[in-house]
Amino acid sequence: MRKKVLAFFKKNPGIEIKAKQLAIKLEIGDDHEYQALKAQLHSLEEDGILGRSGKRFYMITKPEKNITGEFQINKEGYGFVLRPKSTTGDIFISSRHFGTAFHGDTVEVTLFPKKPVKKKHQLLEGQIIKVIKRFHSEIVGKLNKAEEFYYVEPDLPEIHRNIFVTKEHLHGAKIGEVVAVGDIEWDNPKMNPIGKITEKIGKPGTPDVEIISIAREFHLPYKFSSSALTQAGKIKEPKDGAVYPERLDFRNEVVFTIDPDDAKDFDDALSVSENEEGNYRIGIHIADVSHYVETGGAIDVDATERGNSVYLVGKVIPMLPEELSNNVCSLVPYKDRLTYSVIAEITPRGKILNYQIAKTVINSKRRYTYDEAQKIIETGEGDFAQEVLKLHKIASIFRNKRMKSGSINFESEEIKFVLDPDGKPTGLYKKEMKESNWLVEEFMLLANRLIAESLGAKRRSQDEIPFVYRIHDKPDKDKMKEFARFVKSLGFSFSFSEMPTAKQINDLMASVKGKPEEILVNELAIRSMAKAIYSTTNIGHYGLGFTYYTHFTSPIRRYSDLLVHRITHEYLTTGKKDLYKKEPLEELCDHISICERIAVDAERHSVKRKHVQYMSDFVGHEFDAVISGLTNFGFFVKITETLAEGLVHVRDMYQDYFFFDEKNYLFKGRDSGKTYRLGDKVKVKLIRVLPEKLALDFCLTDN
Repeated sequence: MRKKVLAFFKKNPGIEIKAKQLAIKLEIGDDHEYQALKAQLHSLEEDGILGRSGKRFYMITKPEKNITGEFQINKEGYGFVLRPKSTTGDIFISSRHFGTAFHGDTVEVTLFPKKPVKKKHQLLEGQIIKVIKRFHSEIVGKLNKAEEFYYVEPDLPEIHRNIFVTKEHLHGAKIGEVVAVGDIEWDNPKMNPIGKITEKIGKPGTPDVEIISIAREFHLPYKFSSSALTQAGKIKEPKDGAVYPERLDFRNEVVFTIDPDDAKDFDDALSVSENEEGNYRIGIHIADVSHYVETGGAIDVDATERGNSVYLVGKVIPMLPEELSNNVCSLVPYKDRLTYSVIAEITPRGKILNYQIAKTVINSKRRYTYDEAQKIIETGEGDFAQEVLKLHKIASIFRNKRMKSGSINFESEEIKFVLDPDGKPTGLYKKEMKESNWLVEEFMLLANRLIAESLGAKRRSQDEIPFVYRIHDKPDKDKMKEFARFVKSLGFSFSFSEMPTAKQINDLMASVKGKPEEILVNELAIRSMAKAIYSTTNIGHYGLGFTYYTHFTSPIRRYSDLLVHRITHEYLTTGKKDLYKKEPLEELCDHISICERIAVDAERHSVKRKHVQYMSDFVGHEFDAVISGLTNFGFFVKITETLAEGLVHVRDMYQDYFFFDEKNYLFKGRDSGKTYRLGDKVKVKLIRVLPEKLALDFCLTDN
């Protein structure tokens, strides 16, 4: 009977089937055989060969014995080995099985034997047995001393162990200084790692030291090579009034930029005029960085390594030397600038009649902030008001069409800090997305889509052009089902069969808008999605609902866009299809996708630092908050007003003896029966700030 059952599941590896249905398939008639079948099914389940979902049995895919991947530690104190291309998913690693691995390391894992499976999609669990490659060649932190021992306490909370340093390897560093420690050796997980001070960075808390620390922690190149700076210094900005016979001339047209208040690198500008037929000629003009940055040159080498600009709080680590990013390439007002443009003829009802992609020259007539453009949209008054209003009208039509045809509308909140001259946060406010933001966004999306369609369509005719697509895969079904369960537990309606449609997700986002749960629901929805990446293989963009999409509109700050400019121009002017060969281009895509992820992590870390600095003035204050995460030692809360996140430790829930109910994923009071779940609104008091750990500790109040 066992062989019979195994043979059936091996032949039908994806099937889920009840015992009675299986009996019919195996032509089992009498009750004795049926009972034997049921016994074998349960035996195979206990052996970890079959899994069960309700009454349905299925074959468990056997993973490899020893597997490799990137190790990441989360704020709850446990970790995962990430395997994005594996069908068996990520590997859970408890803290006692970290071995000698740090966050970010490439590791080898041995899997534990499977326990009887309770859930169909139970995570694999394992133990790190080997570090294949260290992510951190150096670790940044503050030098401390305990009795006769010197140690560096890492700035990154994810680096879970202090690094010991012997006296002879201090190299002049003083207690309390921020340092970089390298030459790290760690062979025994029961002992702390040992290293040597490789650089004294400076006094903690000063802006320059903070920026250098973050750059070193995340391996961000923050100094340009001397050859790149020399090359940048020789580049001359366009001479006003010069003749450019190979470019379309927009210098006499109304062209303007719309950017944040503090922007310096103006990548994009817009223009609009009306033709005799009453249609709009809309120009989306993008800085022509490829005109100045030669492939393989010193600037290009540095830009490739960086992959993108990194926007830390109060400081930008640019992809290009500032002579280019803030001057020669930046579309500043009243100066001739070279651009690469998408020019579309669009009817007043938003129908695109035709478009062209061309090298151009512009002279911006106005630099708007988002607030200034918003004022024109609201009042109809201001410089070039008619042009702004026409663009707003078309952008609104595009946005509505996009939402109806499959784009998902996520609105994650972002905090902006007000800094004093020493870089200390004195205030903060939530960045608000207004119609002026959407105006710019819609035309950038349009340009990116039209460029991708122009070159991507060549795939249909077997005339493939190696190209850089911005792709976004469909979300994992199980993550979405888990997300749906959470949303329903908050009292919101969210039901779907196999995969939610864009409309269903947008309806959910609309239902939570303005409510205390909005931030958390948006964040968890985004986490449930796949990550958008760069690739030469196009699978479309799920979140936007686009079949073809790329990044073309920000070449000052994204290397992907510079690549797209080069490939597009080469093909449209010479017909050459392989400016970049597919395999090397795919490697570049992988590299810039990694650079983007590191930049996002660095930017979040920078915000976390400023949050901790800002909140240090509010110890003893009470705040409204939402529970954003749970672990066995407490729960994390996000402050509604400031978006700062901290921990309510179980020891600080003094109103009752609370225990963590892992099965139902909640905390419950032993005597009161009071429960705390993800998404619950709570009132908390800030009781301590731990700057070295970038941690905020809260307690529950009696309210």
